[in-house]
Amino acid sequence: MKLFEPAVLGALPLSNRIVMAPLTRTRAGELGIPNDLLVEHYRQRAGLGLIVTEGTWPVQEGRSYPGQPGIETDEQIAGWRRVADAVHAAGGRIVMQLMHGGRVSHPDIAQTPRIVAPSAIAAPGQTHLADGSKADMPVPHELTTAEVHEAVQGFVQAARNAVAAGLDGVEVHGANGYLVHEFLAPGSNTRTDQYGGSPENRARFGIEVTTAVAEAIGADRTGIRLSPEHGVQGVIEDDAEDVRATYTALAEGLAPIGLAFVDILHADPTGDLVQHIRRTIGAPFIANSGFSALTTREEALALVEDGHADAVGVGRAAIANPDLAHRWEHDTELNEPRPELFYGQSAEGYTDYPTLAESRATVA
Repeated sequence: MKLFEPAVLGALPLSNRIVMAPLTRTRAGELGIPNDLLVEHYRQRAGLGLIVTEGTWPVQEGRSYPGQPGIETDEQIAGWRRVADAVHAAGGRIVMQLMHGGRVSHPDIAQTPRIVAPSAIAAPGQTHLADGSKADMPVPHELTTAEVHEAVQGFVQAARNAVAAGLDGVEVHGANGYLVHEFLAPGSNTRTDQYGGSPENRARFGIEVTTAVAEAIGADRTGIRLSPEHGVQGVIEDDAEDVRATYTALAEGLAPIGLAFVDILHADPTGDLVQHIRRTIGAPFIANSGFSALTTREEALALVEDGHADAVGVGRAAIANPDLAHRWEHDTELNEPRPELFYGQSAEGYTDYPTLAESRATVA
C-alpha cells in the first residue's frame, strides 16, 4: 500500500506518507519555550513520515495564543533543539510551521503594544487571555509598506533559527486566518498599495515570504500551508472567481521556487481548485481534508493510491495515536481523541495516549 511506502519531499526523506498536521496545543508556557512535555510529545510521534510542528511565532508581535511556542529567542531555539534531537534519535523527520498570527491575537497575549494586519479590521469574536478571561479581538495596526518588508524578514530569521535548532525545514503558515492568509482575502485586506486590491497584489506577501525563506534555508526545505475557501477567523473566501484568481496568482508566484511541498487544507482535496493549485505550484502535495471530520485510514489510503496526493496530513488521529502509522498499516484498533484536553498545560491528553503495545499489555 503506497501510503506506507517511503517518499521524498524536497530534501526530506519520509519513511511513510502520513504527515502529522500542525496542531496548536498551548503547552509551551508563558515564555514560549519548548519544554519536557513538547520533547516527549513529538518524540512519541516520530514514527509518522513527517511531523509538522504546531504553529510557532516568528516574532513576539505574531503570537496568537497563551502557551504557544516561539522561535525568536536563544532559549526558544535551545528548546526546539531538544525536540529536534529527540525526534531524530527516534528516526523521525520534523519541520517547523512558522505562524505569524496577524490580527488573531491581543496585546495581552502577544505582550506587545499592538497587533498587526494588512488592514485595520478586527477579527470577529473574542479570544481567551492567559488568565482565562475573554476579550474582544482588537482593531490591529495596519502595516505600512516598509513594515510589510520587515514582516518578511521576521519569517526569514525565524526560518534560520529553526534550521539552527536542528529542524529539517519549515512550513510557512499561509492558512486559517493568520497573517499570510489575511493578505490573500479581500475582506481582511483592503490595502491600496502593491499588497492589496487585485488578486495578484493580495498574493504578493505570501509569495515574498515564501521566496525569501526558501532563499535563506533552501527551497528543498521549505513548504507552505494553504486553506482556500476555509472561511475561518473572519477570512472569508466565498467568491469562487476571486478565489481561483487569487490562488492561481499565488501558485504561479510560488512555482519557480521549487518548494519541498505544498500542504493544502480543504474539504475536497480531490476537487478542481485544490488540484489546480497543486499542478500550478508543481511541488509534492500533502492533502488534509479539514476540520469537519476525522481523516480516516480509508480516505488516506485512497488519496495516495489514486494519485490525488503524495502524502496525507492527519490531525486528531495523530493526537490520539502516537504510533498511528503502525496502527494504520496493520489496520488495528485506535485510541479515541479527547477534545476537552486538546488545549491545556499538562501531560494529560498530550503525552499519555498509549501505544498499541501498551494498550494490549494493559488488557492482558
